Amino acid sequence: MNFAFTEDQMAFRDAVRTLLEKECPPEVVRARWEGKPTEVWASLSDMGVVGMTAPEDAGGLGMDELDLVLVLEECGRAALPEPIVEHAAVVIPALREGGGKTAQRWLPMLAAGEAVATAGLGEAPLVPDADRAALLLDDHDGCLHAVEMSACELTPLDSIDRGRPLFAAAWYAEKDTKVEADFELAFDRAALGASAQLLGLADRMISMTVEHSKEREQFGRAIGSFQAVQHRLADALLRLEFARPVVYRAAYAVARPGECAPADRSLRVSMAKAYAGDAATDAARAALQIHGAIGYSWEFDLHLFMKRAWSLAAAYGDGSFHRRRVGDWLQQREDSDA
Repeated sequence: MNFAFTEDQMAFRDAVRTLLEKECPPEVVRARWEGKPTEVWASLSDMGVVGMTAPEDAGGLGMDELDLVLVLEECGRAALPEPIVEHAAVVIPALREGGGKTAQRWLPMLAAGEAVATAGLGEAPLVPDADRAALLLDDHDGCLHAVEMSACELTPLDSIDRGRPLFAAAWYAEKDTKVEADFELAFDRAALGASAQLLGLADRMISMTVEHSKEREQFGRAIGSFQAVQHRLADALLRLEFARPVVYRAAYAVARPGECAPADRSLRVSMAKAYAGDAATDAARAALQIHGAIGYSWEFDLHLFMKRAWSLAAAYGDGSFHRRRVGDWLQQREDSDA
């Protein structure tokens, strides 16, 4: 069995990385922090990224989570200030599978990037980027509903990451807003998407810190020559390299439902979220420790990536939540074998 990604998947990933390096430098992330519009969404739409998971007859690329996970990793590397996870990994697949008339109306616009969708899933959901979205996918009594944002009452909430602003959304569930899609699957897709972005964030922070350690000198030597710095970065890189295949395995479980039962899929996703969250928060800790106080200053770019990592590590279930889910799965397996 070949577990490697295809050449086409890696080529598309590389193309997205090149685009984001040009179109989404830290200055663009800062612009979102200040409430200014950006042009990144239009560029990603032109490349087909925002409609990757939409069916071809709706103008999408008809791809799945195995194609998307590498792209989301690159979006994390750039700290992309757009709701790409909610739009491409959650809302479009849910509408594709059970949207009915809502899907017929919205999928072509979402696939083309003409409209932006976001999601709020779980208990007391926090809705990211609701200020620029046209469609909200949310749950009510365990059922998914697609609600036009114009019918929602939004309340801005405090967030450590202003590049990913959060809102509370109040709306009324109606028969016409219901989407016949699986809530647990939508939640797993959101957690998987956040996990992929956390990989990219961890990689970016480690790379930034390596470059800093080559340039920063103490006692007449680059601090990167000190063994303590080398070991700290090596530990962070090791966590990342252990987390990456766990996230890719979870993407396979979500993309191949016929080969993985729902409970096993959720197990894989929870393992991915826990591993990726740990890798990103540890990379942030190492980066801040090695950069020193400058790493947290407003003028330095590192804080943009650290705060995104902290935000996503808590989104769609933090490490404790997902470890409990793994523990529950193991307990049920033990009980069934008894």
